[in-house]
Amino acid sequence: MNALSSLDKTAARTAPTPEDLTITIRDERFNRDSTPKRWWAGEPFGTAWHNALSATFPRGEAFFIEAVKAHREGADPKLEAEIRAFVKQEINHTREHIAFNRLAEDHGYDIKAIDQRVAEMLALTKDRPAIANLAVTMALEHYTAMMAAEFLANPAHFENADPEVRAMWRWHSAEEIEHKGVAYDTWNHATRDWSRWKAWKVRSLVMISVTARFFKNRWIDSLNLLEQDGITGWKAKWGLFKYLAIKPGIVRRIFPAWLAYFKPCFHPWDHDDRELIGLYEGEFEDALLPAE
Repeated sequence: MNALSSLDKTAARTAPTPEDLTITIRDERFNRDSTPKRWWAGEPFGTAWHNALSATFPRGEAFFIEAVKAHREGADPKLEAEIRAFVKQEINHTREHIAFNRLAEDHGYDIKAIDQRVAEMLALTKDRPAIANLAVTMALEHYTAMMAAEFLANPAHFENADPEVRAMWRWHSAEEIEHKGVAYDTWNHATRDWSRWKAWKVRSLVMISVTARFFKNRWIDSLNLLEQDGITGWKAKWGLFKYLAIKPGIVRRIFPAWLAYFKPCFHPWDHDDRELIGLYEGEFEDALLPAE
């Protein structure tokens, strides 16, 4: 490899990730001694949606970690440090969602079917190229970042929620915003030899596929949990639709950010929303640990 070629590859990482961004490990624990109500969100539809999301996180975040780690070789020192911090944050998220999921089970919800579906889907990735898993991770990390920003910016999402559960989701949201560029920067590093057209085409097609599966499966999962509450048929579907699309309307509100993903020059940090982290972070200074 000549010097010019090496320079070109180094320059391929033109991501606008803030140079002064620090990914901080917030080692916090929630929902150990609290006893939230069965409908901890204050109503059944938000409770079902978030319980369904949380049920996917332990296996899903382990998948994200492995997908990113598989492409860290040769990364520049800044990205390498960000990957290490990303892994530590995701490990903590897994731990806390296991604890949260246990609360749902204590209230009689059967979430094993959700976990089993995730396990079966992940089993299909074993023989898939590692770069495909990274593309899926990048798309899903964009989803978590979009929802995290909305959760922190709009108090309506958790205004009637159990305080301890609300704190857990806000903590998770702050860290998702903070590391929202890691999978994408890892993708840029891993595909540095690809043409811009190929990289854009693959990530765009993967996002469309991920979007279809994400909403189909979370819709089914949420309706299943609502059925366990005795809410079925049109009442369940209309109530869930209203929650997602009307008020508080998480799906409607994140649509512009989702659409931005398809811009050829897109990067998660095109929108610097670190001020949202400050809405949460200042309240829990004792839990902050510096990333290594």
